Amino acid sequence: MPERKTVARAERDKKQGKSASTQAGEFVREQVERVREGKHGVRSAKQAVAIGLSEARRAGVKVPTKSSASSATKKKAKQDEAKAKEGGARKSAKRSAASTRALKRESTAGASHRAMASQGRSAARKRTAADRSAAAKKAARTKGAEGRSAAAKKAARTRAANRQAHAHH
Repeated sequence: MPERKTVARAERDKKQGKSASTQAGEFVREQVERVREGKHGVRSAKQAVAIGLSEARRAGVKVPTKSSASSATKKKAKQDEAKAKEGGARKSAKRSAASTRALKRESTAGASHRAMASQGRSAARKRTAADRSAAAKKAARTKGAEGRSAAAKKAARTRAANRQAHAHH
């Protein structure tokens, strides 16, 4: 079950007109934190993301399924969306305990900073340049003036820091 905080953050993202994937990101972040806290493990970074997306769909976030997703994944996404509509019936206690037990046996390395970073890199590598550019443009559009100026300041700071680091070599 996602925490109320997570659902609230996702709703705020929705109000601000941010994309479904940004809203779902809150649920994914929560999963990663749970694994890092040692509440349970995951087999891979991908599994942590999948659990997060499933919870997001169940909470009513309209995350699109990738056209290249397997039929099993698509079926699961449909089930999650149906669950969201009928107000999320509770999973039986036996089932809930079983899935928690299974996840507890997995290692917490799947959500380590290194695992998340390499997962993010490999996912980005699969995207086309046009796709990445469109994502950046949308980000700039939904950021608002304050957000943009904050981002520009941060970029300038990073550039300055990097310049200094390179000057010493």
